[in-house]
Amino acid sequence: MTHATWALLREAELVGRAPRVSKEVVAVAVSQANGCQFCIDAHTILIHAHGAHELAEDLLHDRSPAEPAHAELAAWAASTRRLDTNPPLARPFPAEHAAEYLGTALATPFTNRMFSAFTDEQLMPGNVQRSGVVRRVGAMAYTRVVQRELAPGDSLPLLDGIAAGLAPAWATGTPIAAAFAALSGATAPGGDLLSAAAREMIYARVARWDGAHLPPSGSWLPEALAGLPAAKQPGARLALLAAIEPHRIDATAVAAWCASAHSDDAELVRLIAYGAFTAVQRIADAITDAAAGR
Repeated sequence: MTHATWALLREAELVGRAPRVSKEVVAVAVSQANGCQFCIDAHTILIHAHGAHELAEDLLHDRSPAEPAHAELAAWAASTRRLDTNPPLARPFPAEHAAEYLGTALATPFTNRMFSAFTDEQLMPGNVQRSGVVRRVGAMAYTRVVQRELAPGDSLPLLDGIAAGLAPAWATGTPIAAAFAALSGATAPGGDLLSAAAREMIYARVARWDGAHLPPSGSWLPEALAGLPAAKQPGARLALLAAIEPHRIDATAVAAWCASAHSDDAELVRLIAYGAFTAVQRIADAITDAAAGR
């Protein structure tokens, strides 16, 4: 799964013809919409590394970028979380760059969910990256790295042995298609840790989800889980939270899962990844249909 995640990030965000800074704008705006502070900090530091300091600070503080093209990209990226009857904003990039921007907009919510579920949202000890001076100085360490020319497709050998899912039509002809399909295949085994009824419930709930942040009380969860036997609820709870509200996964939810005879950390990661990718596929269906004009 790690290899598939890295391949999608690399092939969509780090490689290609679209400007790297512009794809970082998308990554920050998606992370803002998902509330992943760890990811916001990381991507804005990379924008600083490109020397776009004003842009990085505007995005970090959720201000509209001064450059109209960046402002349009940020607005589009933020709109990809809105999954109701109103489609995302029209795509503000040329067709030849669509796979890169769409791939970035889909890789980011997956990493957002994984980081929100498994980290304490601190990029650096004591959150020192919240200091403007630290952000700029820290970015200097990445300046030469972000300026390297990378060849498309070099990550694909890492995917050998991964049973891939379907390659997405929106990325046909690019390494992004193989990377996305590999992540789909790599996350699917997490569903095997759940009952068929639990998988059906999660799929149906995510399919109906409009992208809104749900009430912090978590009052919607008992109703969602009510149709499942008590022994099957802990796993379904974790996967559903990973899809919709990953930052609400806590020690109590994990302990309940472990108490149901699942003490393997690798199984926990697979379960969370399954829920996270279920949401990514829902987002993909929405934004790629919109991008195709359907």
